[in-house]
Amino acid sequence: MTQVISSPSRTGMPIAAPSPGPAVPTPPKPSLFSTIGQDAPSGLVVFLVALPLCLGISLASGAPLLAGVIAGIVGGVLVSLLSGSAVSVSGPAAGLTVVVLSAIATLGSWPAVLAATAVAGVIQIGLGLARAGIIALYFPAAVIRGMLAAIGIILILKQLPHFFGADTDYFEDMNFLQFNGLNTFSAIGAAMKGLSPGSVLVGVVSLTILLLWNTAPVKRQSWARLVPGALIAVLASVAINELLKAFAPDLQVRPEHLVKLPVVSSLGQLASEMTFPDFSALRKPATYGVAFTIAVVASLETLLSVEAVDNLDPQKRHTPTNRELLAQGAGNLVSGLLGGLPLTAVIVRSSANIAAGAQTKLSAFIHGLLLLTSLLFLGAVLNLIPLSALAAVLLTVGYKLTPPALYRKQWKLGREQFVPFIITIVAVLFTDLLKGVSIGLVLGFFFILRDNAKAGSYLRRDDSDDNAETPDAPLHLRLPEHVSFLNKASIVTTLEQLPHNTRVILDGSRSDVIDHDVLEAIEAFRQAAPARGIDLELRGIRQVALGAH
Repeated sequence: MTQVISSPSRTGMPIAAPSPGPAVPTPPKPSLFSTIGQDAPSGLVVFLVALPLCLGISLASGAPLLAGVIAGIVGGVLVSLLSGSAVSVSGPAAGLTVVVLSAIATLGSWPAVLAATAVAGVIQIGLGLARAGIIALYFPAAVIRGMLAAIGIILILKQLPHFFGADTDYFEDMNFLQFNGLNTFSAIGAAMKGLSPGSVLVGVVSLTILLLWNTAPVKRQSWARLVPGALIAVLASVAINELLKAFAPDLQVRPEHLVKLPVVSSLGQLASEMTFPDFSALRKPATYGVAFTIAVVASLETLLSVEAVDNLDPQKRHTPTNRELLAQGAGNLVSGLLGGLPLTAVIVRSSANIAAGAQTKLSAFIHGLLLLTSLLFLGAVLNLIPLSALAAVLLTVGYKLTPPALYRKQWKLGREQFVPFIITIVAVLFTDLLKGVSIGLVLGFFFILRDNAKAGSYLRRDDSDDNAETPDAPLHLRLPEHVSFLNKASIVTTLEQLPHNTRVILDGSRSDVIDHDVLEAIEAFRQAAPARGIDLELRGIRQVALGAH
């Protein structure tokens, strides 16, 4: 049994809609703590990965080390509560290091940058209220997949020097050109000349544990599903290095290749170490320029990240992007007020979160609590963790982001999907995240515009007239319901290919919207038609004066 509804289709025929069947019950949402068995271990893994990243980004940004940890805590505790994403993790991002470095030079002090960060948070809240998150819907899937694959490659290349114990660069440098003068590839060459045997041993053991943890025999063990392999790898790495200290001091992991967390013994000491914003900077116009830059870059990186994370989520949940901008804005406002770095949703930590089996936002919240706890009570213990063990964790995350099957899949989808995918990978690999994705987006839009320009895509002959088959029947061309500037190339191409000495009916009576650029193109064709012997009739299309605005 069908029901006819009155709204016409693009062909003008009534649409038959199926009668509603029996209601399908919606499965109940899990309670907040029903997934703690999966989320707590995942939060622990993300914490172990996030801690050196927070410190490294602080170092690269020219900010106090504590600033990165504060941003990580705010991203974990506050943003996770406000965000609509189930598995995304927020914190300081490598993409903002250059922005922060430049901001400190422009405004003259770190407290002034904190004031700009708080203002940036207010701007992001405004963007969320203005529903600017819709821009995420225009990111082509091929570009997002290319971005993820590129990040996977970069993780592998960037973590190799840490894995070998020979990198003096910070832990999450995602740019091709590094601040120490090296690039992604020359850093690996330099690392091979200065291997640390202890770091290599720790890294190999950690990587072996992680690989074994993902094998079927281990996965079948109920206890293995409760304990993340990353935790076992980190504990083993600490034990190995302590044994090396005791029995082979020359082989131990060098101090510069261990986690370096500021050791705070009390809340009073923590408060004395914190920096607060200088609100007198709000009197400088430059502060608002810096705030706008932070807000735009952080928002774009967040939207790219949540779009990518939604693709990685095994349950394919969708993140409400406007709510995400509101959450990130609140996070940057609070982070700036407490002395933290600007923050965004970040792919590396989110990918590690998914790979560790996170189910809900409780995982990100737990990671934030662990960062806070570590800052207050566990600094001396966590400073025993070798970076090569954490590099091993990120090597496995990187491989999961760029598996060979992904490239085969994109190849099978055709050139229009494969070329933007590969170009995005290359561009991100040799520049940085935002520049590389921008190049991929431009190429992706080129293919979209090229497809839109194909003749006949948006104009078609209507053969439903009774006299359509007679020799002198007019060409009855109908415009679609919505005609935007993207349709202009197709329409102009179709009109130019019409035969001479023909009667043509250009029908826009079923179009709800016709872009002004398209109207001008139609008017230009109407004026030129007599010279080609074309008898043109316009239906439902208003005429415009050429050059009118």
